[in-house]
Amino acid sequence: MTPLVSEGSHCTKCTRSLLSRRQPDGGNMDTDTISDHIAAVSIPFESATSLPLEGILERIGDARVVLIGEASHGTSEFYVARERITRALIEQKGFSFVSAEADWPDASRVDHYVRHAEYPPGEWTAFARFPTWMWRNQETLDFVEWLRRHNAELDFDDRVAFHGLDLYSLFSSINEVLSYLDQVDPETAAIARQRYECLAPYRHEPVEYARAALSPRFQDCEPDVLRMLSELYERRAKLEAKDGTRFFNAMQNARLIANAEEYYRTMLFGTHSGWNLRDTHMFETLESLLEHYGENSRGVVWAHNSHIGNSAATDMSRRGEFNIGQLCREKFGSKMYSIGFGTDNGTVAAADDWGDPVDIKQVRPSREDSYEYLCHRSGVPNFTLPLRGGDPSLVKALEKPRLERAIGVIYRPLTERQSHYFGASLPRQFDEYIWFDTSQAVSPLGTQPVDGVPDTYPFGV
Repeated sequence: MTPLVSEGSHCTKCTRSLLSRRQPDGGNMDTDTISDHIAAVSIPFESATSLPLEGILERIGDARVVLIGEASHGTSEFYVARERITRALIEQKGFSFVSAEADWPDASRVDHYVRHAEYPPGEWTAFARFPTWMWRNQETLDFVEWLRRHNAELDFDDRVAFHGLDLYSLFSSINEVLSYLDQVDPETAAIARQRYECLAPYRHEPVEYARAALSPRFQDCEPDVLRMLSELYERRAKLEAKDGTRFFNAMQNARLIANAEEYYRTMLFGTHSGWNLRDTHMFETLESLLEHYGENSRGVVWAHNSHIGNSAATDMSRRGEFNIGQLCREKFGSKMYSIGFGTDNGTVAAADDWGDPVDIKQVRPSREDSYEYLCHRSGVPNFTLPLRGGDPSLVKALEKPRLERAIGVIYRPLTERQSHYFGASLPRQFDEYIWFDTSQAVSPLGTQPVDGVPDTYPFGV
């Protein structure tokens, strides 16, 4: 098919004229016709910095939760576009916080910095374990510096927060709880050390806890961890009265410890429970943030497409897996809005295997049986495509499941079909889809790994 749109242009009138002579109901569109239809109804833009924000904000409407994805953990355009949408949500719609697929303690350091907190912010050493480049990159730092400037003139209670949703920081969170209790309640700190002692042998390699769980003589740490969480709840009134913000932070770390203990304990049993535990934790953390910031609060979620898109519309559902996108859709309904991203070719920051150094890799052109190929064939270099309330015939044509690409912190081009593609129904997965035909890798910031911080289990996304 010869593209109907030349590079940098968008011949909507001529494309729509052609479409009027082809299956307008969308029921039996072939690949070329779907791509032509995408060219006709998509909204083009020049670059991530010129994203058409006004229309996006109008479609988001009064949603309380906006989930903004990425098709890889190392593509600059995804990060820049996501941050531009987020800035607009903060400035024009009064969103209260950003919550990212990141560890709670690391994100807390950023939160202290952007909100000019009185308690120690630490240096910019957050996200210092593998994969460092996922959040420790120039694109994220640009947003962090912008948010700090935005918050500077606001009262503390009005400042926009930055939090982590993930549960990999088992021992960092233990250290945070103990440090907090040492300062405000030494008696409870002593109890916490006793409760968490069970996990101490595994602090340098949490996966060994999972391996130990396979032994019939294994004595798990769950009772002690849950007892500690319960005791903190029992002391809530006393501790919250001293400093509600710091107590909330400690409670989130304590809850993370309980969920992470179960996650590591069950991770090698070969079921879907590990994924579900992780996304349940992220969803419950989001719920806690909304409760903490009040009934009128509104939050943004930054995470991979595989977390924020509705899992019920993907292969995940057949495996018994669900994600934060599905849980949000079930709870918030029309009061949530999800935005996915995609690309055809370019470069990406990723590793060959878990723990390997970051490499700038070439992204292979998309498969012909994928959504990415349909978008590439449209001939429109960059566009956003409304799916909720979008063009009915196109939405109908796109509902038929196709392959969709997902690149995490690991990219293996030689086994791309098995490693990076999954089945999905795009209009049921996202409310909007943003496309960059050619994309570039993020710009990692230099860092040295922090001693004593354990690596976590090698999930690619």
